[in-house]
Amino acid sequence: MDDALNIPRIANLLADPARATMLWTLIDGTTRPAGELAFAANVSPQSASAHLAKLVEGGLLLSEAQGRHRYFRIAGAEAASLIESLASFGASIRPRKPPHPPIVRAMPSQFLHARTCYDHLAGEMAVQVMEAMLKQRWLVGSGQEFKATRLGKEKLAALGIDVTEGHKGRRAFARSCVDLTQRRPHLAGVLGAALLDLYVREGWILRTPRSRIVSITPKGDVAIRKVLGVPSRT
Repeated sequence: MDDALNIPRIANLLADPARATMLWTLIDGTTRPAGELAFAANVSPQSASAHLAKLVEGGLLLSEAQGRHRYFRIAGAEAASLIESLASFGASIRPRKPPHPPIVRAMPSQFLHARTCYDHLAGEMAVQVMEAMLKQRWLVGSGQEFKATRLGKEKLAALGIDVTEGHKGRRAFARSCVDLTQRRPHLAGVLGAALLDLYVREGWILRTPRSRIVSITPKGDVAIRKVLGVPSRT
């Protein structure tokens, strides 16, 4: 229960519009200078410095000095997941929400197409992978958690993925994770992490240094659509 006492502290950090804007500016995994973040949040450099210091102290940002300038980035995958989840929840409860909120329209197209979300793939391609697995009956279930069918176990085993992994611990084998940019779920859990490992190992995707954006290689685009059954682009 003691850990829950951090909730008000974190909530207070996120409640300020300027700090929230700075965090969202960095959600794509980039590293940006204080001046650029001050401009994005429409605050003075002095005010930005105070806000950024609080975010660093609160564990949401990391900072590093390069010459006379100081650069900032999201502290890690858990911090990024927290920020993205809150933004997704906020969009979901807004009445008569537009199909593409301004925060989504402002994102780079690569970020929308494919990125990491903690230890699994997110973005347009990740949503399509999950939809294909459900349509082909590799996975079945309701709500947020899924299990592999007999067919799914065979297909995943052929890819070198152990479908029994995860049942030994507390982590869910396969669960849905609402994708902020697509407004539909992608695959998380043990299976989501195993699939991301597969994509990297086989050279289907390439990570971008110090960014959550990943690039799907031509080989990967063909393989994901052929092996996992994702529909080809029209």
